Formats: sequence, C-alpha cells, structure tokens
Amino acid sequence: MKKSFIFTVIMLMLFSLILAGCNSDSKVSGAKRAKVIDIQLTQEEYAFGVDKNQPELLAKVNEFISQIKSDGTLQKISDKYFSDGEPEPVISAVEDSSKDQLVVATNAAFEPFEYTLGGSEYYGIDMEIAALLAEYLGKELVIKNMDFDAVCLSVGQGKADIAMSGLTVKEDRKEYVTFSDTYYNASQKLIVREDDNTFDNCKTAADVEAILSSLSSDTKIGVQTGTTGQFYVEGDEDWGFEGYNVKCVGYKSGSLAVQDMLNGNIDFVIIDEAPADSIVRAINELN
Repeated sequence: MKKSFIFTVIMLMLFSLILAGCNSDSKVSGAKRAKVIDIQLTQEEYAFGVDKNQPELLAKVNEFISQIKSDGTLQKISDKYFSDGEPEPVISAVEDSSKDQLVVATNAAFEPFEYTLGGSEYYGIDMEIAALLAEYLGKELVIKNMDFDAVCLSVGQGKADIAMSGLTVKEDRKEYVTFSDTYYNASQKLIVREDDNTFDNCKTAADVEAILSSLSSDTKIGVQTGTTGQFYVEGDEDWGFEGYNVKCVGYKSGSLAVQDMLNGNIDFVIIDEAPADSIVRAINELN
C-alpha cells in the first residue's frame, strides 16, 4: 500500500520470476497485474487473543479497545494505512523475564495489519495498537514474529501474553486464547489475474460461490496458511463453510500466493479484504 511496502513486493517478484524461469513446465501467464473481485465472501470480526491465565490483562485490553474506539485513535491509526496517512514504525524490545514486558505474538506478513520491511521495525494497524497498548499498561513492548498458525498456540503455551495478528474470532482458537472485544470487521475476497474474466459478471457472493462450486478438482486456489481463506476453501464446520472441490495451496503470506498466481502456478487467491487490496495495489503500481 505504501511505498515502503513496494520494496518487499519487488523482492518477492524477483524471487518468483527466478523460480518461474527454472521451471519450464509452469503455465506462465502473460498477465503481470492482478485484480480483486469486489464482493465480500464472508463476514468476520477481528479481535486480540489474550492468555487465558491473565484475566486482568483481558479486562485492561477491553478497556483500552473501548477507549481508542471512542476517542478516535483507532480510526486515526486505520487512516494511516487506508488513506493518505504516514505509517509509523514500531520497535520491539529484547525479551527479558526480569523486566515488565508485554509480549505480543504476530505474523508480520499480513499488511496492512502487521508487516516488516526486512529490518527490525514493524508496521501495521495491529503493531501501532500494540505500541499504544504497551504504553497504556506501563509495559515494555516485545514483538515475536512467527508463522500465523503458531500465533494463538504460542499464547496458549505461555510464550506470549497476547496474539495481535488480524485474528478472526473463531471457536477452535478459543482452545488457546480468550478473545478480547472486537475492533475490526473483515471479509474474504477473491484475487484473479487482471486478464481473467471468470468472475466479471458476478454481482453477489452467491454468484461467486456458484462458479467456485463448478470448478474442476485440478483448479488451484492459493491461501495464507492457517487463515480464514484456508477454512473457506477447504470447508470448516465451525464456520459453516462447505468448501470446494479444488486444490487448496497454502503460502506463508498472501503476497507469495499472488506472485505464484501471476506466474501461472495457481489459478486464484482468496485472502482477507484489506491485505488483498494492499497486495494488488502494490503489485499493480510496479507494472
């Protein structure tokens, strides 16, 4: 979304182009640009996942969420990433059990909620909220970056105090964390190559789902592993998702999935709406 994020996308594109060149059997698409199908496929809510053994922290987190909603702070932070504001870097302290610290588990590959630029600085809506939360609690902030599917688990194992990673409230995650009050409404969206007109005439989620249901079993849909996109494609009883008769391909980030799609190795990508818009905007600015 921001110029700084484009650097990361450039590196991913160079890497993926090298891979594509090494694989002469890949279906290389002529399309270098992508587009988001502007139809919400799901309705979700984001919250923070708090250590079950820290009910006092949960109370403080909910108090904090209420405050930043009512005083406009949450909106101001969001505007930095969705409008023309300037994102602010967040620095993690070194974890030290002798200090009073707030240890945050995240997956910094989910722009605009959390991401890095290859250095020690973190950016994103959740990361800026984390910095303010640590200040509110009078604690030093420690950020632990990990794979998304380990975020809630790390809190459940007592390795972090709170998970802040664009987390959708979901029943099976409650095994590891207690969810805070929600702070953001989200949805899943579909990304396709710009020259792909498969879904161009769709007007509703039902229209998109009808086409997805008709796809052959060799169709490949990319997702970020462990996210709602994966549950949506594969099917999930808790959500009421029936899933589709396609091959679901997991990636560590949505950016990698979109790059692989542009290389012709998968057909579509389904990820959260805000990351989808950010990734596609950044990629298309390069072409």
